[in-house]
Amino acid sequence: MLLFYRRGGLGDTLLTFPLLEILKKSGKSIWAVGNTDYFLIAKEVGWVDFVSSEVPQRDFEEKIFLSYEGHLKPFPDKREWVVDYYLRSLKLKGSFSKVLPLKPLEKNPLKGYAVLHPSSGSFKKNPPLELFFWIENFLKREGFKSIYLIGEADQWLKDYVKNYYESFSPLEIAKALKEARIFVGNDSGISHLASYCGVISFIFYGPTDPVIWRPIGEKIYIISANLPCSPCFPYVCSQRECLEAKTLFEGFLKAYREMLNFLVPNKDNL
Repeated sequence: MLLFYRRGGLGDTLLTFPLLEILKKSGKSIWAVGNTDYFLIAKEVGWVDFVSSEVPQRDFEEKIFLSYEGHLKPFPDKREWVVDYYLRSLKLKGSFSKVLPLKPLEKNPLKGYAVLHPSSGSFKKNPPLELFFWIENFLKREGFKSIYLIGEADQWLKDYVKNYYESFSPLEIAKALKEARIFVGNDSGISHLASYCGVISFIFYGPTDPVIWRPIGEKIYIISANLPCSPCFPYVCSQRECLEAKTLFEGFLKAYREMLNFLVPNKDNL
């Protein structure tokens, strides 16, 4: 049995899933320790065998601790994709899935919708909410039905929107996202989950680094103002020009056109 330890947010945890998948393919039995709600997704797809929030009192043949006190620091020292950093540091070789092999929910509340998630784990990463209202209106003109996604950290959104789907279960959200048409969000765990579920995803990056924290997926459009002062997180200035709504909206429109050009002649698959 191999003990795999990683605490952190949803996005941080999802970026360790390629390691779990490769280790599982090599015949390992894996006990994952961290946020159990997140690791239950890995258990659902068969990449871990046991999940707990604390290290169990038992012997393990192997241990991998992703922590500053453990075997491997959770973040790279240089600007490289964190997944590549993990694989290189642990000398793991092999391919991994770009899409989580999950079955969608029955009677799926997100099926056919454009899903909007204007939140994240830190308000420092959130552009003005008006950006998402502009996108919602644009998508309506394009023939989309939009719905806002509200999780445990997004309760503030209820004061501003009425068309929303609420869930506190990451596994349930993942299964619901499997049949969404597109997703628009910030650098957040939910955005990582959407892209990993195979949804066409438009993701805004401001003070955080898309080189290190790029999500896993095949249909991702990273939108950034690309200012010379970025990335700067967590030391974010009060001006936050990197999250200026007009600039990011123009970036979204450009990415949307790129998506349409890529999908033609399969536009009906949206």
